Amino acid sequence: MNTHEPTEMRTPALLLMLSILTVRPVPGQQPPAHDLRAVFERAQNALVLKDYAGAERGFKEVLQLDPRSVAAYSNLGVVYLRTERYDAALRAFLEARKLNPAIPGVDLNLGLTYYHKQDFVKAIPEFSQVLRLQPDNYQARYLLGMSYFMQDDYQRAVETLEPLASGEQGNLDFLFVLGISYGKLKRAAESTRAFDQMVRVGGDTAHSHFLLGKAYLDLFENQHARPELEKAVALDPKLGFVHFNLGVLYQRLGLFEAAAQEYDAEMAITPQEPWSYENRGEVCLDLGQLDQAIKFYRQALARQSQSPKSLAGLGKAYVRKGATAQGIHYLRQAVALDPTTAAYHYQLGQAYLKAGQREEGGKELATAQKLQAAARGKQEDQLSGKLPPPPLAGTKP
Repeated sequence: MNTHEPTEMRTPALLLMLSILTVRPVPGQQPPAHDLRAVFERAQNALVLKDYAGAERGFKEVLQLDPRSVAAYSNLGVVYLRTERYDAALRAFLEARKLNPAIPGVDLNLGLTYYHKQDFVKAIPEFSQVLRLQPDNYQARYLLGMSYFMQDDYQRAVETLEPLASGEQGNLDFLFVLGISYGKLKRAAESTRAFDQMVRVGGDTAHSHFLLGKAYLDLFENQHARPELEKAVALDPKLGFVHFNLGVLYQRLGLFEAAAQEYDAEMAITPQEPWSYENRGEVCLDLGQLDQAIKFYRQALARQSQSPKSLAGLGKAYVRKGATAQGIHYLRQAVALDPTTAAYHYQLGQAYLKAGQREEGGKELATAQKLQAAARGKQEDQLSGKLPPPPLAGTKP
């Protein structure tokens, strides 16, 4: 998925009622100190009470007494996961699995951590492993289906999520994902049924109109997306990501000034997210406002430094300003981060030619041509994508 909305931005809501599994000491373990169990229980109680600093201290103390305590590593990972220190959580869970690879709860928590990091490629095998060991694990199936969806693997998303459908008819986010997946697979009747159920469940609310409008937007049904998104904005102008998606729609339709207004509104609501700054920079490029484009792309990169789209946009703006060497610098970074996007190679090739570097330019243009040929028949609007999944319920401090 490229714009370069997240999955960039995942479905705006996917608010899943999930649990993070904690692990108790293995019966029969011989603690190296007589008070090991007491220390562990104090740490466990602190975790239950959401005293994460106390829990972290306690589990680290357990590990000083017993460096091979699977339960301490696992629960320390839970502390890190709930306090959004995802890299530390991964290290703790991986250490727990190295010590004992047969605990499905550790696999589930690893998958959940990767999911939070939006690394769905790595989340999928973790959830799949849980399902192999526990075929009826509802949470693992749900998250696996959502991960397939985030990877645009709509067939597997449907196959994984359909067994849960009867129990999720009141879940707007589930219906949103299922409806889009059916639509992408050209299963129009089933897609329509899912969206109709969304309307019945959601009623005349901003969230319901937003999800339906976003669904139509992802399916490129712009004429249906517009009234739904505009109604969502009218009902709740402070709803997160609704202005962003309306901006995407207006930008698709060539209504650049209207798109700019929506992105500006979104920045005021979600100033920490890079996507509106990134697309605002693109609008400025379209309008020839090069200095403004550079400003917005830099603001986007301050929030997500490894965005190929922002780097490429910054490179294009500098090339158009005549600062070709600086433009090449940023375009090369974009290509390095995303070597499969033909547009980045093309833009870099044109910049090389402008700088008189004909050999380098020819190579990049040839690469762009090959990538374009391979991608024919898979046309996706560059502004489409999914919003990054928001924090999952039950994992906040």
